Amino acid sequence: MSQRRKVTVVGAGNVGATCAQVLATRDYADVVLVDIKEGLPQGKALDINQMGAVLGYEPNVTGHNDYAETAGSSVVVITAGLPRSPGMSRDDLVATNEKIVKDVTEKVTAQSPDAILIVVSNPLDAMCHVAKSVSKWPKQRVFGMAGILDTARFSTFISWATGSSVKDVQATVLGGHGDQMVPIVSATTVGGVPLRKLVSEEEIQKMVERTAKGGGELVNLMGTSAWYAPGAAAAQMVDSIMLDERRVLPCTAYLEGEYGIDGLYMGVPVKLGPGGIEEIIELDLSDAEQQALRASSEAVREVVGVLTT
Repeated sequence: MSQRRKVTVVGAGNVGATCAQVLATRDYADVVLVDIKEGLPQGKALDINQMGAVLGYEPNVTGHNDYAETAGSSVVVITAGLPRSPGMSRDDLVATNEKIVKDVTEKVTAQSPDAILIVVSNPLDAMCHVAKSVSKWPKQRVFGMAGILDTARFSTFISWATGSSVKDVQATVLGGHGDQMVPIVSATTVGGVPLRKLVSEEEIQKMVERTAKGGGELVNLMGTSAWYAPGAAAAQMVDSIMLDERRVLPCTAYLEGEYGIDGLYMGVPVKLGPGGIEEIIELDLSDAEQQALRASSEAVREVVGVLTT
């Protein structure tokens, strides 16, 4: 009988399986992989367990088609839903994924009433609203993964442009997860040096643009959504919660007046700990950044307006 705590990942597709794989290698929790497709979660769990024999972690990943085994999870990561295909905007997914996220949220919350919910399904900001409204849980325990991924993309481009280690890049991306995201260039540094001292404004704008369209770039190349970076980004959030790291990470949180935005899920820096979102960090934004964030929030509100819940 395992004494380790449990993390459930719903959706054994590429993102969910990558998240489960990264968590398994971290070696502090048992991982339950759930998917509607028979054999898929069982097979991926088996494969990840067998990888433990090579990499040397203690594997305890199980795959299931029902939710009984998820009972008592500390954290649940929801990746279920259709991925984007070429030419499809995130918003096109609203109707289909709303039904899926609603159904999944009902099932996981019944089994793990004290869990923390991390939503990864697209369109992300809208799906957070669905999970919050269905679970009726406090906003501290229902939030989304987006900013870490957007920041990772931005950081990668900065590292390439400056010829620096990505470990020394500190980037911040706020706002909706989509073309309206707002990279905060004023708060972006390489080894403590402001980005604007290292790269021309024109080059920065190119990187900002590529970051905002980063998901679409991958969809166009592969014919489906990305999964390595998103899966790892979701796992990083689980680490901060489960290991009591209290890291400041950009997450999609429910705002009630912060940044002048009310009643909306938006990407902002938060402190993530055992209780979920322990604090929302308010950065000093320039007027232009504040304006961009407002435009981003209006775009998110539009998508949320399409929801039936």
